[in-house]
Amino acid sequence: MNPATRWSRAPAIASCLLLAACAQLPEHPRLPVVNAPLPGVNAPLDRAFSPSEAQHPGESGFRLVIEGMEAFAIRAQSAKLATRSLDVQTYIWHADTTGLFLAQQVLQAADRGVQVRLLVDDFDARARNAGFAAFAAHPNVEVRLFNPFASRRGGLRLASEGARDFGRINRRMHNKSWIADNRIALVGGRNLGDEYFSASDEVNFVDLDFAMVGPVVRDISASFDRFWNSSAAWPMELLDPEASNADALARLRTMLDERAAGARDGRYAQALRDNDGVQRLVQGDWSLQWSAKYQFVSDDPAKVTMQERDESRAAVGATLVPMIRNSARSLQIISPYFVPGDAGSAGLIERVKAGASVQVLTNSLAANDVASVHGGYSRHRKVLIEGGVQVFELKPLSSKATVASLTGSSGASLHTKALTADGTTLFVGSYNLDPRSTWLNTEQGVLVEDATLAEQLGGIFGLETSGSRAWRVTLEGGSLRWGDGKETLDSEPHATGMQRFQAWLARVFHLDAQL
Repeated sequence: MNPATRWSRAPAIASCLLLAACAQLPEHPRLPVVNAPLPGVNAPLDRAFSPSEAQHPGESGFRLVIEGMEAFAIRAQSAKLATRSLDVQTYIWHADTTGLFLAQQVLQAADRGVQVRLLVDDFDARARNAGFAAFAAHPNVEVRLFNPFASRRGGLRLASEGARDFGRINRRMHNKSWIADNRIALVGGRNLGDEYFSASDEVNFVDLDFAMVGPVVRDISASFDRFWNSSAAWPMELLDPEASNADALARLRTMLDERAAGARDGRYAQALRDNDGVQRLVQGDWSLQWSAKYQFVSDDPAKVTMQERDESRAAVGATLVPMIRNSARSLQIISPYFVPGDAGSAGLIERVKAGASVQVLTNSLAANDVASVHGGYSRHRKVLIEGGVQVFELKPLSSKATVASLTGSSGASLHTKALTADGTTLFVGSYNLDPRSTWLNTEQGVLVEDATLAEQLGGIFGLETSGSRAWRVTLEGGSLRWGDGKETLDSEPHATGMQRFQAWLARVFHLDAQL
């Protein structure tokens, strides 16, 4: 670029920075408290699940949802069957094949009179501002953005606002809930988009949900209501009133119809028509494990404004500490972003010294979609292995073991967040074992005491740590080795130079607090 061109653009750049500096969130309005309606008796989801609930008083039904197609189908089908309410809370909602298909199901539910509430973190939603604003124009849809940016468009404005207000912007809502008619809920690691439902042609996430019915669903609804009514949740039409109008809704409806028509013969649309599990869901003939010993836990939405390391608002982390400390025989941890820190590493090693088998599965550097996180984890890796912790790292490439859930994928990345202790207790949620999940983001999950479910999660752990799926990281002569039973490597397998550099930066500059 020549000097004249560069200087001719300077006023425009300065104007953008000035506009961003001036952008301020409007005053948060006084809004009436809104809560999810109680379950009914005559709607399809009532008829499907109320008889089972009546047969298990005081208990809730749980199902581990492993396959991406099933996770997608449950969400889509429950939206089709909903008659009263549909509450969706998510960190990410992509405008891709599965994301738009689910958006159409939500819109059609609203057309039938279902009261829809969409609560989306603004870190991702800002890029899809027009779509969410269009949704908000529907009389049966309310959209709120959590901890939003004041500026709604423009990369320079976004960067400037982030720099000016980093302390607030850096704290995000990482919760994921899908609740239909207060009868069925899904909670876990999945956002809404192709890679979370094994539908991407590139990299798919190995992920996990709990599908639930019974009283636990009402606990999840109460948590949704708490976030919905919090001062950190802003109505979409207040943030961008000009974009929320009938014309925008009409354009959204046309686009969703066109995309759905193009995907009508796709395998995901066909799964909704033909999948046996989906049909059993409709009929209420669904395999569930019932337990009265469970706890749904969610961080306080005020966590985004809390003082540094205010433990009273780190509810999920506080709930998991006793589970880890009390494990006597075995502890299995699946965490894609695993940054245990000095104290966490010492705690895991202490369990080994107490006689427990401690195993950790996380992403390899090549499989990790955030290389800097790997840098934070790698600072503690040797110490953990020296202390007797068994460490496994997921391979990036798909294999025969992943064909069922990763059809068409050229790679895989771990996204499951789960723990199981002593073969009796398990946790599934959105929480990574890292400082960001503990101190910065809001998180949630479900803790259940049930040997059958714990055994199922143990089976998942065994599959994901097999030599075809993961490397076992060991020490030989003080040096790290990666082995899968067929070969042994002496450096981070299959990692690119850029991945190694990013991990090195995070490791050298000790960025754990932000990871």
